[in-house]
Amino acid sequence: MGLFDWLTGQFIDVIEWTDDSHDTMVYKFPRQNNEIKYGAKLTVRESQMAVFVNEGVIADVLGPGIYELETKNLPIMTSLEHWDHAFNSPFKAEVYFVNTKRFTDLKWGTKNPIMVRDPEFSMVRLRAFGTYEMRITDPKQFMNEIVGTDSHFTVDEIDEQLSNLIITKFTTTLGESDVPVLDLASNYEKFSEYISEKIAPYFGEYGLHLTKILVENISLPEEVEKALDKRSSREITGNLDDNIKYQTGEALGSDTGGSMGEMIGMGAGIAMGQTMADSLNANKTDKQTPPPLPKLDTTMYYVALSDEREGPFDMRTIQQLIIENKVTKHTLIWTEGLEDWVEAYTILEKEFNATPPPLPKR
Repeated sequence: MGLFDWLTGQFIDVIEWTDDSHDTMVYKFPRQNNEIKYGAKLTVRESQMAVFVNEGVIADVLGPGIYELETKNLPIMTSLEHWDHAFNSPFKAEVYFVNTKRFTDLKWGTKNPIMVRDPEFSMVRLRAFGTYEMRITDPKQFMNEIVGTDSHFTVDEIDEQLSNLIITKFTTTLGESDVPVLDLASNYEKFSEYISEKIAPYFGEYGLHLTKILVENISLPEEVEKALDKRSSREITGNLDDNIKYQTGEALGSDTGGSMGEMIGMGAGIAMGQTMADSLNANKTDKQTPPPLPKLDTTMYYVALSDEREGPFDMRTIQQLIIENKVTKHTLIWTEGLEDWVEAYTILEKEFNATPPPLPKR
């Protein structure tokens, strides 16, 4: 090392940092074995904090302002080596500038579709994405938990971890929600508020504050979107007759002109369409109204089988038990309306008469 380099190292008297990168969270003042002069000026600007590290230990955290590095001005830093003696020799310390501004327009999004239940479509796969904002509120904790000895720490180095936290909470929230897929768009704000409330403590563990989170879009798979488009088209079109009239009006209102053959062809198409519509309407009126469905026997029966009460059974099951000879004429049976158990023959006589006798033994 030359003499000039050594002299430069002995006279660092201004310590400051200006940032034009917009994504730097922590910046280490480039000391490179230089000693900081006793009485040097430290400038900490708005939206910054300065962290002093001595022998691997955070000694002090300073807010915005201009500081003269002397023990009388920085009593907390008297713990630094030789500062308690208050002599004018240089000292060695690492200075980190922490950017406390709000970092905005940070992206989050699902890497894979989320499978959720839906009251209308049964089960669907959803994708979601949005943005969030955050800032450093506890520089000491952020340095200890995240930065370590990184001399130039940017948003990209922690963005993926924070995005994963958001996606995890969003997936849980969406899975627990009973909101139909078609109504999700009207609930983006509620989702944002709920997720922000639930995930803020996790950001706090890193010394960060989640200032805002936005859900920008929740999308369906392409095939489901196509099905919805077809459904919307049918509802907009209405019945066939109105649809034909609408398309006819569109054709007649066209100003592109055309030959007589085109007009004749269009007229034939209109006539054919009207014929089809009339035929469909006629079929609707010609159909006979089916008779009402027969009333089903909903009576339930309890049966005494092997001295145990079994049931309740419906009539179809009773008929099968009779066929299998598990219920005989003298089997005790009970149903609602009877005061006591009775033999099956007394209330199911026609069922036994309709049952063929067992095959004779060979």
